Amino acid sequence: MSEPLYTTGEMKAAEAAYPGTVEELMARAGGHVARVALELHPGARSWTVVCGGGANGGDGRIAARDLERAGKDVLVVDAKAGDTDLGDPDVVVDALFGTGFSGAPRADAAALIERMNAAAAPVLAVDLPSGVDASTGEVAGAVVDAGATVTFHGRKLGLVVAPGRFHAGSVHVADIGLEPAATEAQLVGPEILDSVPRRRERDNKYTSGHVLVVGGSPGLTGAPSLAAMAAMRADAGYVTLAAPEETLPVFEQRLLEVVKRPLPDDLGELAAKASSLAIGPGLGRGDRARALVRRALAEVALPAVVDADALYDLEPGDWPAPRVLTPHEGELGRLLGRSSAEIAAHRLASVREAAERFRCVVLLKGPDTLVAAPGRGLLVVSLGLPSLATAGTGDVLTGIVGAFLAKGMDAQNAAAAAAAAQQLASIAASQRAGLVASDLVDALPRVLDAQV
Repeated sequence: MSEPLYTTGEMKAAEAAYPGTVEELMARAGGHVARVALELHPGARSWTVVCGGGANGGDGRIAARDLERAGKDVLVVDAKAGDTDLGDPDVVVDALFGTGFSGAPRADAAALIERMNAAAAPVLAVDLPSGVDASTGEVAGAVVDAGATVTFHGRKLGLVVAPGRFHAGSVHVADIGLEPAATEAQLVGPEILDSVPRRRERDNKYTSGHVLVVGGSPGLTGAPSLAAMAAMRADAGYVTLAAPEETLPVFEQRLLEVVKRPLPDDLGELAAKASSLAIGPGLGRGDRARALVRRALAEVALPAVVDADALYDLEPGDWPAPRVLTPHEGELGRLLGRSSAEIAAHRLASVREAAERFRCVVLLKGPDTLVAAPGRGLLVVSLGLPSLATAGTGDVLTGIVGAFLAKGMDAQNAAAAAAAAQQLASIAASQRAGLVASDLVDALPRVLDAQV
């Protein structure tokens, strides 16, 4: 259901448990680099391999030797010796820094990185692009822009989490003979949808999951409509939408299967019949809306997904039931008192901090969706397409999370499974260019059926 994502420390532990020699591991690693390099660039004649002074450089030197044995012209650039001339290669192999690197490269290394990026040749990175922190994906200075990366034993967390993921290109995992080891972070696969409860013969529309969607305001009826229909297409048996009374005529026209109710100041009576709460889409940020959110999250003893306007001005609380916050970088920045750029640069640290501060599950949206929970490991979901970067897809995600919570799933797993379903829907949708959020809603049943 998931794939381990290794930090620097976890890789060191896996290597320390190996009963053989470091030289054996390096020989396998370098050999794999050469093999992948030749598969990716079979017509390349001239190669430049940039080697640092550590084990990563040793892997690069072995790869250079194997490339020469394959009849290639190879130039080895020794960074420790101060070499800077890359020649005129068809391919550059980056073996400058490995998993032990963190922080910003020194000036001489930064200049060498810039030379690699400026070369009129594709770059193949060894283990991970130089300049990327293996444990966090953070980039503090100059960084190699690789077209592909050969990584050893397992994916490094920094290859999956932005901004590091944007520099890795296609990632090829090479088995070098280490035993699997426990990791704090896991990359979620489509199989997580197998854990979503399906309707059984003895179920009725209420026991299949009843989602109460709270949202909407004049001019903002689309967001709760998407959330409500996504909840239904994610297999909830019953969905109630509570919205301001003046907006109900719009919803009566748009939503056939959803029950509509005027939004009260106290959600207690409506919540008593539901099994989960989805609050925020299109709700607005006025005084009444904020008071409603505070009261609902403090008093309603249903698992809840909190998104969009419900995240505005949110404060930590003593929640009576599980809460899942689903911010994008800008919304998480407001919650933590930072800019969206700071969140983007430190995604991993930010989502973990938010989970601890708000004492609940936090799902940070993005191409690498990160799902953190207090005292638990991190789940990373990266299955979708760039077409998801369009308005309304977050509202669809809110509805799916609401449906999975209503089915009784653990909050962190419900959030990760919902992200997987939404992202796989971007692949199953009938179009890529011009995809709109409602296309995801239509594709959801096909995604869920595929995993039955």
